Amino acid sequence: MKLPIPAEEQFQAPAHHERVTSKIGLALAITFTTCFVTGLISHLIQHPPGWFSWPSRPIGLYRVTQGLHVISGVASIPLLLAKLWSVYPKLFGRPLVRSLPHALERLSILVLSGAAFFELTTGLLNVAQNYPWAFYFPQVHYAVAWLAIGSILVHVAVKLPIIRRGLSRATTVAEAPAEGLSRRGFLVTTGLATGVAVVATAGATVPFLRGVSALSWRSGKGTQDLPVNRTAAAAGVTWSPAWRLSVVTPRGTMKFSLDELRALPQTTAELPIACVEGWSQSATWRGISLPTLLKAAGAAPGTAVRVSSSERGGLYGVSVLPGEHTADELTLLALELNGEVLAPDHGFPCRIIAPNRPGVLQTKWVTKLEAL
Repeated sequence: MKLPIPAEEQFQAPAHHERVTSKIGLALAITFTTCFVTGLISHLIQHPPGWFSWPSRPIGLYRVTQGLHVISGVASIPLLLAKLWSVYPKLFGRPLVRSLPHALERLSILVLSGAAFFELTTGLLNVAQNYPWAFYFPQVHYAVAWLAIGSILVHVAVKLPIIRRGLSRATTVAEAPAEGLSRRGFLVTTGLATGVAVVATAGATVPFLRGVSALSWRSGKGTQDLPVNRTAAAAGVTWSPAWRLSVVTPRGTMKFSLDELRALPQTTAELPIACVEGWSQSATWRGISLPTLLKAAGAAPGTAVRVSSSERGGLYGVSVLPGEHTADELTLLALELNGEVLAPDHGFPCRIIAPNRPGVLQTKWVTKLEAL
């Protein structure tokens, strides 16, 4: 027995009204655009083209942008679900394609829904450091983000008259009695769900929310009161008293033992670790400032430096510190963390800690610095 296919006109619940759809769509546009822009910033910092420059100050700027990236992504999840619920009766509209703009609208919705779900799902799994896939997450996540934002622009362009009509009414048209939530009730419920999702997770980035963020991850936990993403054992790192730090400059190569590094002038700085997964944590670091070390090795501060780790097989075993950071006195080759010698999991014998840098570029277990 075949069930009859309902017609679009049969769906009369207030949640399907264009005013509801337009308001939720506006909120989703704000959160998704924020997520896209902040994600683009993070990608450019990690894979900088020649024209891109990222400053070393203010020291917590990346902490803010990446925190916004994750928070806006989390906020987009309930908003996207509410938006899809509001418009799903459109699936039953007939004919399936009425015109070229209508065809573009349907295609943009298909691409937008698929790309948005992919971005939000994989982003959430990345935050949890759970990778049930074989592809390289940053590259694919970045590519699909452009697909998502492009389909959003097409969708908005096609639906702009309806969006303007839905948002421009000065007064709310009286609703006919209907079962279920009113339009206002649906919007309030969506807003509350979004707020709960944000508060439950934002403590990973926002310190004063950590006491109420039941689902926040990592912050305040770990060795020496700092979270660890990759342990020394996972990186295959061991240490020998014969270890030396090589500093390569145009004048030649200098090698420093750990005792020789400790004998150099030391700088103490309060700097955050801001991870691409969205968590951040401030800590007190002590070590040699990069300008001091470069001068001791015969190179000028402000020179880009390639940093190599003794880590085996990691994607971030080599990083490049741009001149903006090597000229900054707060960029350290750190030897201590929170008043203690670095633990192996935090990069013993030494690591890079620079202001306003992603955690994945704060290279641990440093074995060589090379002036470029």
